Amino acid sequence: MKPKKYVYTFGGGKAEGDKSMKNLLGGKGANLAEMSAIDLPIPPGFTLSAEICDYYNTYNGEWPVGLEEQVQESVRHVEGLMDLSFGDASDPLLVSVRSGAAISMPGMMDTVLNLGLNDQSVQGLAQKTNNERFAYDCYRRFIDMFGNVVMGINHEEFEEVLQKLKDEHGADLDTELGVEELKELVDRYQTVYRENTGDHFPQDPNKQLHLAIDAVFGSWSSKRAQTYRKINRITGLLGTAVNVQAMVYGNMGQDCATGVCFTRNPADGTKELYGEFLVNAQGEDVVAGIRTPRNINELQADMSQSYEELLEVTEKLEQHYQDMQDIEFTIQQGTLYILQTRNGKRTGTAALKIATDMVEEGLISRKGAVLNLVEPRHLDQLLHPQLSQSDIDNDSIIGHGLPASPGAAVGKVVFSSEKAEQEHKKGEPVILVRIETSPEDVGGMSAAEGILTSRGGMTSHAAVVARGWGKPCVAGCDDIVINYQKQLFKNGSTVIREGDWISIDGARGIVIKGRKPVEEPSFSDNYHTFMSWVDDIRDMEVRTNADTPEDATKAREFGAEGIGLARTEHMFFGEERIKEMRRMILSESSEERKKALQGLLPYQREDFIEIFGAMEGLPVTVRLLDPPLHEFLPDEEPEIKALARELDIAVQELRQKIRMLREFNPMLGHRGCRLGITYPEITEMQTRAILQAAIKLKKEGRHVEPELMIPLVGTSEEFIHQHEVIDHVALQVFEEEQETVDYKVGTMIEVPRAALVADKIAEEAEFFSFGTNDLTQMTFGYSRDDAGKFLESYLQEGILENDPFQVLDEEGVGSLVRMATEKAHSVKRNLKVGICGEHGGDPVSVRFCYNLGLNYVSCSPYRVPVARLAAAQARLSAVGRH
Repeated sequence: MKPKKYVYTFGGGKAEGDKSMKNLLGGKGANLAEMSAIDLPIPPGFTLSAEICDYYNTYNGEWPVGLEEQVQESVRHVEGLMDLSFGDASDPLLVSVRSGAAISMPGMMDTVLNLGLNDQSVQGLAQKTNNERFAYDCYRRFIDMFGNVVMGINHEEFEEVLQKLKDEHGADLDTELGVEELKELVDRYQTVYRENTGDHFPQDPNKQLHLAIDAVFGSWSSKRAQTYRKINRITGLLGTAVNVQAMVYGNMGQDCATGVCFTRNPADGTKELYGEFLVNAQGEDVVAGIRTPRNINELQADMSQSYEELLEVTEKLEQHYQDMQDIEFTIQQGTLYILQTRNGKRTGTAALKIATDMVEEGLISRKGAVLNLVEPRHLDQLLHPQLSQSDIDNDSIIGHGLPASPGAAVGKVVFSSEKAEQEHKKGEPVILVRIETSPEDVGGMSAAEGILTSRGGMTSHAAVVARGWGKPCVAGCDDIVINYQKQLFKNGSTVIREGDWISIDGARGIVIKGRKPVEEPSFSDNYHTFMSWVDDIRDMEVRTNADTPEDATKAREFGAEGIGLARTEHMFFGEERIKEMRRMILSESSEERKKALQGLLPYQREDFIEIFGAMEGLPVTVRLLDPPLHEFLPDEEPEIKALARELDIAVQELRQKIRMLREFNPMLGHRGCRLGITYPEITEMQTRAILQAAIKLKKEGRHVEPELMIPLVGTSEEFIHQHEVIDHVALQVFEEEQETVDYKVGTMIEVPRAALVADKIAEEAEFFSFGTNDLTQMTFGYSRDDAGKFLESYLQEGILENDPFQVLDEEGVGSLVRMATEKAHSVKRNLKVGICGEHGGDPVSVRFCYNLGLNYVSCSPYRVPVARLAAAQARLSAVGRH
């Protein structure tokens, strides 16, 4: 039986894969294959599929049968195209070994360059190229990367040896070291390797290759890679592919270079070649931030022919992929090579400009296709505040760097990733300040409000990751000198210590001393144009969760098509209101409660008038009182005594009543519809306030659509009871006002039993709304308030894939939602069904709701644009499947 195919070759104008095979070959491998097939200057190579990564990590580092032979056959394929031999002592073929998952994870997994060198072949490479310095530069880099990536030796050990050698010879830069110094460096690096591993540096290139491939597969399970996937909610991948590619050299001399460029500006979307390069360097030098690179436009003066070729290639790639590309390239003695391309990470501002520009340029003709150029998180970024420019003066600016990722960040300075995570857990806003970031810093970068580095460029690790996450970042701020040991940074006489407040402006690249105010963002014409395309495609409503007229107005500005959840309990906490609320709660009889509620009625009515007015012409779903009554009563002794005086009752008596109202498990206690059933006067007052408000506006010629939602129903009988109370009050109000108004009565499905008997409840209800916050609590049996004590461990151990309070649990909670929807529609086909839990603003959950056929999702005002885009993309995805 023929072994399964695991390895796919590319090069020489041919490839065994293409861009559609990302899940198997990873983004990098699929694109290398695609570029080879369209005859771009790609060094030949081969890709080991992500299936092997899954096998490797499942079977403790074993290779599947037949893989070794396929790798050797593929090496011979590259040897033939390069006319070189792998392991040859006089004219060696050297290769790079790189990771590449289906979803880009910048810097999260490991790379090895110059693989194949040993003590003999380095001399052959020196003779072949007539460049001894180049050969030993490649060898010292290889020992460093192999030692670090494959054997786990701390990279700083190699850096310390290098710095010591530079100090001995008075060199500031690596490029100032001569041949003899580099030979000495190779010897010292091999000593570091031997001291850490107890073995000599491996001389067999085939063993080197095997170990390097293992290291890349193993890096998929590294802590930093797992953290990155968790932060970015990357799930469902087999693992990383491995790309083995013939080396080309940007470090052979002054006619060589390496760089990274974008086909458009990833910060603001301007159509321009944007990036950086270094002369006489290898690719890792640019992205690692070790040397500050030069602007890509300066390449035109240094190597004009290569620059023009690069322009042609970038334009061809953008037209082929119909998206902004992030490209790595090397120039070897005047010859341009493309090492990789991928869809470039960009800010929200850039994403919108690129999308609208590409339609205007005719590069993309279908509006549906362009929607996928903008991710929901890009819209989320646009809601980030900006620094108030009027509060910034030159005296307060303590540093200028590169505007790596826009937005304002204000926080306390911390100098380590660990400290950033610790402070974040305490609720403290922090700015992570590093000389340069590395993949090990991703946890702290995620926890920080913003990132500041003193070294590195626009394509450094800090810049790329920050832009991808929408974190403000100022990179390469060499005005400041960072001292980790003393936990401070300085600019001249200005000293900023850990814990001091600073503000950074990622759009202008400035660092400001102190805590500066921020301004709300404004939206560009690109935003409005793009969102009009979103709404042309979208066929699912997006409502908002809003309890105040201000929230309702803001949500409407963001495109909300109604209110899916207005929580009435938030309306009872004003100074006068809480007094009447407490009087009602502590009443001894129905008559006393009604009297107290009569005092609350005007407040409630005015609230609804304002909210209905803000949402004029759109539906407003009002949830009747939900929380247990004890939440409205005081806890502290001074407040208890003050309330006793106010209500003219004995303090001891009040304490006793408060104790009686306390519940052992209020989550499952006297709340929701249970309150309305035991105290129907509460439902009566709220119904009266809602309908009186609606009628007042109707009499003014304004259209309102009130929807009354009964919370926490678990039986059809509970719903019927409350529905009858509402209808009875409605008849009274209509008679009193000599006017009627259309209203709907529905329920929130948040108790698992309600999902199980949804068909019975649907016979009586006019709409359903899934309260997935409580439904998740009750289905899992997790207290939302207490789950934080163990959820982090569950996520780390892989017991849960996502926090179920952030991403809807489709397998469990989702099954209840599906069952309830199907049962409801079986008895009332046109019953309107929506979702109003926090999941209504999560793109993954929105897609689930769309595929289930829900009519709407409802979310917080600031997530409305995100939900609109997610709903449109869900429709496009559904159409694509069919």
